Amino acid sequence: MSQLLVEYFPLHYDQQQILTEAANNPNGTIKLKGILQRADADNQNGRRYPKAILARESAKYDTDFIKQRRALGELDHPESTVVNLRNVSHNITEVHWEGDDLVGTIEVLSTPSGNIVRELMKNGIRLGVSSRGVGSIRSLGEGKVEVEDDFNLICFDIVSNPSTHGAFLNENAQIKINPNANLENLIRDFLAEIDT
Repeated sequence: MSQLLVEYFPLHYDQQQILTEAANNPNGTIKLKGILQRADADNQNGRRYPKAILARESAKYDTDFIKQRRALGELDHPESTVVNLRNVSHNITEVHWEGDDLVGTIEVLSTPSGNIVRELMKNGIRLGVSSRGVGSIRSLGEGKVEVEDDFNLICFDIVSNPSTHGAFLNENAQIKINPNANLENLIRDFLAEIDT
């Protein structure tokens, strides 16, 4: 059975950099670079994404969304398979692999939700990037699961609360991993949404 799958990477960024960019271009975009997803590693909730599946999905995402300038993500993390344009805060402008890390550039937009992201960052609030996709998982035993071949990447959202493992953008716009997860709550919330 396919289910909504999310992964979280908290953003570490240089608040001074954000303040400078915002002052120099108050209505413009802010760009952040960092890890969007990690392959072949167990996250804190015991979920593993095989690199072959993530490579396939990131290539498809690049062709179908990034190159068409529609790799939009939302502020907050809805339990939906549709990106709601009213909540769009950013666009992914490129992705590439660095070892097992899918790294990308996040362009914070001048939308209402993007302006909220900008203001939160200016005030030093920690935010994260979370992938959203649908697919099935199979048990590997001992509380660990692996994403199956039917996984489809939907988008990357900007969020406040961790759902799985994470990474922060630091002053040099790099990522540091800090796992955190709660798969049971995600499944419960997803099933509750289906029942309503």
